[in-house]
Amino acid sequence: MLVAALALVLVAVPAISARAQGEGVPRGPTFGARTLQALIDGIQFGVIIAITSVGLSLIFGTIHLINFAHGEFVTIGAAFAFFLNVSAAGPGWHLIPATIAAVAFGALLGGAVERCVWRPLRARGTGLINMFIVTIGLSLLLRHVVLVLYGTRPASYAQYDIQSAIDLGPVGITPRDLTVTLLAVLVLLGIAALLQKTRIGTAVRAVSANRDLAEASGIDVQRVVLFVWMLSGALAALGGVFFGLVEIVTWDMGFKLLLLMFAGIILGGLGSAYGAMVGSLVIGVVAQMSTLWFPVDLQYAWALLVLIVVLLVRPQGILGRAERVG
Repeated sequence: MLVAALALVLVAVPAISARAQGEGVPRGPTFGARTLQALIDGIQFGVIIAITSVGLSLIFGTIHLINFAHGEFVTIGAAFAFFLNVSAAGPGWHLIPATIAAVAFGALLGGAVERCVWRPLRARGTGLINMFIVTIGLSLLLRHVVLVLYGTRPASYAQYDIQSAIDLGPVGITPRDLTVTLLAVLVLLGIAALLQKTRIGTAVRAVSANRDLAEASGIDVQRVVLFVWMLSGALAALGGVFFGLVEIVTWDMGFKLLLLMFAGIILGGLGSAYGAMVGSLVIGVVAQMSTLWFPVDLQYAWALLVLIVVLLVRPQGILGRAERVG
């Protein structure tokens, strides 16, 4: 009898314990919920990449220059806003006016680089390969200037740092991330309206399509190029603040984002602002969706794999134009 009772206890206790654990531990989200969450995160990441890459694509479209220093414009925008918002040596502004000032500083920086570096080089007939090497040197210079002034320690902005997520059905998103995503979409729509509905936007598209014909038609090409550089600097700075807000501010954040910017504009079609938007959105979504099956460390690799596959099928990119050679 004693042996039978002990055997019954040994069998019943694990079963009761397992049932209690199964009832007490909440189940994780379903695969469908995780897929939808990754899609939302990918859209947010994609629109941030799009803001930073549009200016890079417009620069290539107008003067056919691959600006390797564009990532540093992103970092400088984020670091300048950090200085105004958080740094003990700064004025301690709220993040909103600090962001506006950073965007203005980015525009001035882009205009200054165009007037002091690229315009004199073009006037001397410097080749595109030589100018590309200059962009690499400028990138190294600006990156290490930021390193000296900002330091290596990652940091966050003073406002909107820690927030609770809002449950929207099966997905959750913080008010900060939702606001950043909506603002980024509005900025992209504003860029599209500027290119389509304004005189300067029409001039930018004309110079991108045919620089010589645009100049023969009376368009001030130098003024258009200056505007593109200032717009590029402003958008890079804004994208840097957004990226630093949803992630963290570091001295090399723009350089880490540069590869994805290049992937976005190549996937969408070199020189096309709309192609940069579409390509960047695809890159962001693929990078986040890949984490459902593969390690997070490989998310950028899968995004670049999609780039290769698309270019094998459509070499000019999603919205690029096929060009004749010869």
